[in-house]
Amino acid sequence: MQTEFPRFVSLLTKNTVALILAGGRGSRLKQLTDWRAKPGVPFGGKFRIIDFPLSNCLNSGIRRVGVVTQYKAHSLIKHIQRGWGFLRGEFNEFVELLPAQQRIEVDWYKGTADAVFQNMDIIRDYDPEHILLLAGDHIYKMDYGEMLAFHTSNAADMSVACMEVPVEDARAFGVMEVDDASRVVGFEEKPQTPKPIPGNPGKVLVSMGIYVFNAQFLYEQLIRDADERHSSHDFGKDMIPYMVPRYRVFAHRFTDSCVGKPGGVPYWRDVGTVDAYWEANMELTKVTPDLNLYDDKWPIWTYQEQLPPAKFIFDDQDRRGMAIDSMVSGGCIISGATVRRSLLFSNVRVNSYSEVVDSVVLPNVHIGRDVYLSRTVVDKGCSIPDGMVIGRDPKEDSRRFYVTERGITLVTPEMLGQPVHHVR
Repeated sequence: MQTEFPRFVSLLTKNTVALILAGGRGSRLKQLTDWRAKPGVPFGGKFRIIDFPLSNCLNSGIRRVGVVTQYKAHSLIKHIQRGWGFLRGEFNEFVELLPAQQRIEVDWYKGTADAVFQNMDIIRDYDPEHILLLAGDHIYKMDYGEMLAFHTSNAADMSVACMEVPVEDARAFGVMEVDDASRVVGFEEKPQTPKPIPGNPGKVLVSMGIYVFNAQFLYEQLIRDADERHSSHDFGKDMIPYMVPRYRVFAHRFTDSCVGKPGGVPYWRDVGTVDAYWEANMELTKVTPDLNLYDDKWPIWTYQEQLPPAKFIFDDQDRRGMAIDSMVSGGCIISGATVRRSLLFSNVRVNSYSEVVDSVVLPNVHIGRDVYLSRTVVDKGCSIPDGMVIGRDPKEDSRRFYVTERGITLVTPEMLGQPVHHVR
């Protein structure tokens, strides 16, 4: 049952600054992140991954947000400047970019804790009571006000959002042990043998990488960690294991603050692999997807170009423009082609006699005539030549493209001999 803390939430969120750590490459997404950071990867037809934590902040009443960037952040920075510049500075509201700029040392960010430490002078100027740290690369809806209220009611120094996952998936997370009062009594980062929840041998309690700190406490811990010569300056590897036996660290259950799944399984996706990315996008084409993008009570905000509506043309027996069980964004033209169980981002053109099945097509893609695509992710800016077939023969596809173990084919402009990034 979800816990309510209505008398805390507005004051707590007003006095909180959120920091979104958005500097990671996301190398498991392969060539999708060759030219963009993982939080800047398009998702869901019109969004970027980072729009989800940013929207959660606004919807939770947190209107002071810093976005910490590093790896190939140009498209991410451009997106935030265009889509998130509507907050009012005179009301002390902002989404501010915090790029790696060697403010304290000559090094770039060395870890998640170091990324916050190197911006500590800026954060102090915000004068927050609490600091909410978020990963910028997960898809979920969460009311951070509930977590802040939980943190305050437990007089915690730090709170960690957590969820239950199957034992076989837990090796990719920080694994937590808690007592009956939800206080964290043990923490191990990415263990080979995760400890299951007592009485529930098939499940493990893991960290979601969402943290609430009392601001002064965080400053003290960052300075201490920065002075540790052997630290990797990472929250999961160094900071949390140090703090758990010494301070009041509590585990906040995601089931108490998730949005949109009352009584059900909370929606949270790490789209960190090509397979996971394809699957999470494909889920959105279902009749009733687990993630509701049509929710006007907890909307996901983004930058959206002014584009004409999607257009479907020709109605001949063998040349009919149509999309079935699919999502088609603005600016798309389906010209005598068939789209089935697919997700098309903006400005996609699919020409006559082509068929797109079970595929994710990113913006500004041109698909020629007589093309067949199945179980394919097509990156932004590709031009698929007439007659090309992708998705029928994984062995043949792997000669030119990246094919996952589950048979999803990733296509980028460079793989097609169409480099859009001219470096020479």
